Amino acid sequence: QVQLVESGGGLVQAGGSLRLSCAASGRAISNYGMGWFRQAPGKEREFVAAISWKGSSTYYRNSVKGRFTISRDNAKHTVYLQMNSLKPEDTAVYYCAGELTNLLRTSADEYDYWGQGTQVTVSS
Repeated sequence: QVQLVESGGGLVQAGGSLRLSCAASGRAISNYGMGWFRQAPGKEREFVAAISWKGSSTYYRNSVKGRFTISRDNAKHTVYLQMNSLKPEDTAVYYCAGELTNLLRTSADEYDYWGQGTQVTVSS
């Protein structure tokens, strides 16, 4: 079983940047498709981005395309989410997740392992 721990969240002004990290332990993540999700207060958890086992394929929700970049370093057992040009509507708790199919899943139900989340707050 793999354990995931997110970090890098915080408070940033609109237009700013943050880089989230997701560190894995317990098992190598090189065989896991990885994703980032977010959940704002009163809203359902939503897909943000996904990356394949080796990082050769990525997929994003439309609202973050061109602003967010998902990447991974399997040697460091870490997945990243670089977030640029942040907007107040990006405010949420961000979660990383892992799954075994390598099919760039976009539904939270299709992920097997989850971190505890990190808060991102974007002020206007």
